[in-house]
Amino acid sequence: MSQSANYPKRPNRRPKSGDGSPSPWQQAQQTNSKRNSAKGNSANAKGKARARNNTRSQSSVGIGHREFGKPSRSPNTQWQMATEQGNTTLTLHRYPADRQHVSLQAWDAADELLIHHLRERLAETPLPASANIVILNDDFGALACALLSELFSGLFNGLSGDLSADLSGNESGQHILTWQSDSYIAKQGCLQNLAQNQLPTAHITLLDSMTPLPDKIDLALIKLPRSHALLEHQLASLQHCSVEVIAAGKVKSVQTSVLQLFERYLGTTTTSLAVKKARLIFSRNEQQTPQLPSPYPTIWKTDAPELILHNHANVFSRAQLDIGARLLLDHLPDCNGKTVIDLGCGNGVLGLRVLQQNQPEKLLFVDESAMAIASAQQNVAINFAASLSRCDFVSSDCLSAIPEQKAHVVLCNPPFHQQNTLTDHIAWQMFQHAQRALYPGGELRVVANRHLQHYDKLKRLFGGYQVVASDQKFSILSAINK
Repeated sequence: MSQSANYPKRPNRRPKSGDGSPSPWQQAQQTNSKRNSAKGNSANAKGKARARNNTRSQSSVGIGHREFGKPSRSPNTQWQMATEQGNTTLTLHRYPADRQHVSLQAWDAADELLIHHLRERLAETPLPASANIVILNDDFGALACALLSELFSGLFNGLSGDLSADLSGNESGQHILTWQSDSYIAKQGCLQNLAQNQLPTAHITLLDSMTPLPDKIDLALIKLPRSHALLEHQLASLQHCSVEVIAAGKVKSVQTSVLQLFERYLGTTTTSLAVKKARLIFSRNEQQTPQLPSPYPTIWKTDAPELILHNHANVFSRAQLDIGARLLLDHLPDCNGKTVIDLGCGNGVLGLRVLQQNQPEKLLFVDESAMAIASAQQNVAINFAASLSRCDFVSSDCLSAIPEQKAHVVLCNPPFHQQNTLTDHIAWQMFQHAQRALYPGGELRVVANRHLQHYDKLKRLFGGYQVVASDQKFSILSAINK
């Protein structure tokens, strides 16, 4: 039988003093513990204070990232362009100006780099006085305002002679600049900023993306769009003439796939060095190769519901149904005999489902994209031609173009970006306009990405909401107007 060894007791390495009070080591530990606790409480207090401040801020502007409201400081609206003749200052706002977030502005480093390069380029190799310059994807008209401002002031040496005189004295309405965008908001922003800077519109033509470009183009200036499909369609539309092309964008936007599109549709392509995280792309169409047709619109069929969908280049979820819309398609409200608005309609798939399942009195398709409106109209004509007379197709910033329109049901799959800027102020504006348009008892039905705070917005506007359905990523929310 084994005997247990009589090991001596392990000495206490942290003994108390003889009178039972804490030893110096224990006193130091207690002091450190109190300090850490105080720091933690202070950090928690600061965190709670920040949370309260954020809540107060969000209560005035909504919940989420980069939303509009009444910021504590003013946004930057002064673009100062330094030249050899002096400084030219433009006042530029995003659209609508009263909803511009303090951290956002109407132009970026790519605009600045493009104008700076163009000034040097025209000083070396002037364009003829009858030159036609095309501007594509100009957010809020920053490039249009800069060009017109410098043309009138004669700061572009390459165009300062006969052209400046013609701009100042010719009342014939000859158009020198052609401006094209798919965005209704960009167009309204351009008009707003032209008026703000007292620049006349007699010599600039504003086109939407569904209107063909002029037959003769000498110089095309492109802001790289978010959609590569839209860029591809635009490059294909420039093949009909011999044109010099200069594109501008953020460094991260000038990708190999983008450069390959320029080479495929135009020809040899080069780039500039990066300046303030922006780069330029240079290309020229010499019409030496056969023209390649634009691959858009894309056409495909859906299984449930069975529809044929035509999708122009800049339509969201152009190649397939997005999963949020797919969930909402299975949970639409009763629309029989009602006025229905498909707000942010895209290719119109939600409205098409309404026409398939119901007999609405009137159905409005509303979007700020010209290509989306054209796609929706074409899809109704192909799938439900007999219902076309009950449908209206409206280009608008939410419902601002039809402020008096009333409805029983508003369907909405809100976006969370404006051009290249992530934001949820558009969703907030959509919900506000929907609440204003709905009859008492009318319903807003929304597909909500679960990581966005649409719940709080609906609760503030409508007093509450109901979750109709949900999956791991999206929820279908219903809010009733009181």
